[in-house]
Amino acid sequence: MLYGAMNFPVRPLLEEVEAVARLGFDYLEIAMDPPQAHHSTIQQLGNDLLKALARFNLDVVCHLPTFISTADLTEGLREASLKEILSSLEVAAHLQTLKVVLHPSYVSGLGGFVMGKVKENAMKSLEVIVGKAHELGLCLCMENMFPRGHWLVKPEDFVEPFEKFPSLYLTLDTGHGHVADPTGQTTLAFIEKFAGRIGHVHANDNFGKEDIHLPIGAGTIDFPAIIKALKKSGYNDTVTLEVFSGDRDYLKMSREKIEAMFST
Repeated sequence: MLYGAMNFPVRPLLEEVEAVARLGFDYLEIAMDPPQAHHSTIQQLGNDLLKALARFNLDVVCHLPTFISTADLTEGLREASLKEILSSLEVAAHLQTLKVVLHPSYVSGLGGFVMGKVKENAMKSLEVIVGKAHELGLCLCMENMFPRGHWLVKPEDFVEPFEKFPSLYLTLDTGHGHVADPTGQTTLAFIEKFAGRIGHVHANDNFGKEDIHLPIGAGTIDFPAIIKALKKSGYNDTVTLEVFSGDRDYLKMSREKIEAMFST
């Protein structure tokens, strides 16, 4: 198992590399968002970033831009969002990323009233994204969303994309799953239904109301049950501790808790 942590994109990326490495993580999951980790900023860092990663023996997972919409009803916004994703994929390939995480677009504005059109837009964009990832030799893993996303929230939402795109994998996000269903059954259903398609895990805690990225054990997610199910499914890959706290001791503690659950 490999354990990683995510950068905070408002902080300089080279500083985040060192901070995550010194906490003992195996890789940095780069949230490719402005102002400090946009694909253009990463390109400007060039060899300095590659040298820093090599110096700390740190691998990379790339999280494609979060706050854009490849399913938007406005064609110009949709095209601009897709361009951002494709450019980010090129940079991710240059970094020799272990895998790439796709955060599905939020359904915003009037999209909730015409979900058929939004899904059609999303699937068209996804086809382009999957094709580009395949061309670059990247493993693309799409996250399950929370209810505010209106789609890709439940296991059945992933059936069509997974059938159409055999190379696409799931990023199982424990926080999103818990907001979607605080009983925990939806997250367990994802593991049972897509055991062979889980390519990545985001681990963070909450109270089932908001996606607040608490340390493991600080909320109400039943992590022992989730880890037990993942172990039963044979999962043995990357786990990013998506814990956002000013005190990074909580990030390290969270990794230790998850690591202990997987090792027992």
